[in-house]
Amino acid sequence: MVLDERMEKHLDLLVSRYPSLTVCKDQIRDTYQILKDCYENHGKLLVAGNGGSAADAEHIVGELMKGFKLPRKLDNTYAEALQQADPELGKVLADNLQGALPSIALDGHTALTTAYMNDCEPLLCFAQQVNGFGNKEDVFLGISTSGNSKNILYAATVAKAKGMSVIGLTGQKESELSKIADICIKVPQTETYMIQELHLPVYHCLCLMLEDHFFGK
Repeated sequence: MVLDERMEKHLDLLVSRYPSLTVCKDQIRDTYQILKDCYENHGKLLVAGNGGSAADAEHIVGELMKGFKLPRKLDNTYAEALQQADPELGKVLADNLQGALPSIALDGHTALTTAYMNDCEPLLCFAQQVNGFGNKEDVFLGISTSGNSKNILYAATVAKAKGMSVIGLTGQKESELSKIADICIKVPQTETYMIQELHLPVYHCLCLMLEDHFFGK
């Protein structure tokens, strides 16, 4: 797959800074395309991980749901609609809200997840949320350094059953997640903390590419 010049520049910068990620370049390209199509079809991203990967899930959502590098000003039609709804409050909203790419980190719903884990099968806490939130046009991103985290695999299975695209972000070893996923970005490390150190620049690159496409000039 060939991307436009702006998107390729983001990838080129990534691999110039992290040469070991050259082996992931095609998978990052394909992941970007799936996410771009998802958002163009009014879908959303569901992200899940455990431990440090849960922090990464929250980090990704933070970069997508507000401005990352760009200001993401609202379009004039929406800004005017806000001010028509309430002239005073609407102006503050129009001046300060930023464009968002809808994303949900599945680790963050404490009441729901603890209730589900107490009443039902704990390993299905992410799967339950994919079951409730997920639609065909959405994407599930499972982050697992081993690629074998059972709660991620259950969630990925639900996503596949719903017709969603499934992306894996793992270490370099083959895994159950790499078998289930439509695309699996396998960063070239096997030690957990080293895998996590490479996950961050990968998802930052994807967030930059998406922001540039939807909000860049």
